[in-house]
Amino acid sequence: MRAIEEEIEQIERGSEELLIRAELLEKLKAGRPLRIKAGFDPTAPDLHLGHTVLINKLRHFQDLGHHVMFLIGDFTGMIGDPTGKNVTRPPLSREQIVVNARTYQEQVFKILDPQKTEICFNSRWFEPLGASGMIRLAALHTVARMLERDDFAKRHRNGQPIAIHELLYPLCQGYDSVAMRADVELGGTDQKFNLLVGRELQKHYGQAPQCILTMPLLEGLDGINKMSKSLGNYVGINEPPAEMFGKLMSISDDLMWRYFELLSFRSMQAINDLQQEAAGGRNPRDIKVLLAHEIVERFHGTVAAAQAQADFDARFRQGVIPEDIPQVNLLAGESPPAIAQVLKQAGLTGSTSEALRMIEQGGVRVDGIRIDDKQFVLPSKGSFVLQVGKRKYARVSIA
Repeated sequence: MRAIEEEIEQIERGSEELLIRAELLEKLKAGRPLRIKAGFDPTAPDLHLGHTVLINKLRHFQDLGHHVMFLIGDFTGMIGDPTGKNVTRPPLSREQIVVNARTYQEQVFKILDPQKTEICFNSRWFEPLGASGMIRLAALHTVARMLERDDFAKRHRNGQPIAIHELLYPLCQGYDSVAMRADVELGGTDQKFNLLVGRELQKHYGQAPQCILTMPLLEGLDGINKMSKSLGNYVGINEPPAEMFGKLMSISDDLMWRYFELLSFRSMQAINDLQQEAAGGRNPRDIKVLLAHEIVERFHGTVAAAQAQADFDARFRQGVIPEDIPQVNLLAGESPPAIAQVLKQAGLTGSTSEALRMIEQGGVRVDGIRIDDKQFVLPSKGSFVLQVGKRKYARVSIA
């Protein structure tokens, strides 16, 4: 019994909520490998570290001996997940889905064990289901229940349109659990409604309802907003090693511990030991190097991680960047500062339009990493070395 309790403690690490713990306990007592499901709609070709929070948890389940099913929503991706959206999202084409799905498979095996992973595509059961099957599925849920979902309710109150196909999305995600006979489904906190629909549909089809494990949404480099490519606060898992290393070194000391918990494969005891060392006076930057090295090694290998760390040391510890650069102190605002505004305030460009032009030309770097996104924002607090062109530097501190 103690072994099962310890297993649940490992499963709960970093999670937001486990529904229902007693049910999971009973499933584990049965002694068979559980069927663990997580679904991803291939809406973009590249994954970032925010996506890997769920994938890391799948790896934890694999290490515990369970059967992981990585679902690529090639059918639901053509509907478009309405979660958190205040407007109808345009569906993707079949061609976009196929390309993105292929790159997803290549990327996830940098974390998951390919020998222990079942890749599933939900078109396999939805295309044979047909129109009549979809109508029967829709009959199992009511509009009133669907409008209990927070984002649907807000849009309905505000008079914003909700397309019929959007109401089908939670049903389709729930039916995936039926088709896959899932024992446990993982999802972000914003997916809780959809995950609960899966439990209800499994009951309708005579299956034991799946347990639900929700994972938090990882904050991006700014420490405030969810990691997102559109906000420029992301770390892509296919980014060059040096760029990935530099971005991870730019996060705040407080955010570092959040990343350790959700992204590192170190034990919680090892992470607690590092926190004690930091409290005892060890430089947080040295600890952050351990995190950056681990993440880069996972996606690019041991040699690349060592080289990225050496390059970082050369830039910041061996004086490649001048030591006598001007210091600029800025007050933190309500929202993370846009890079163009900071460049102007630091005197590195004469205007924000010049700053945007330099970004477009590839002439702007933050902590040695080239910035090519005009929407890039700096973390709300911290110290950063900004460079424009070959000779303009400033050390900017935001507090």
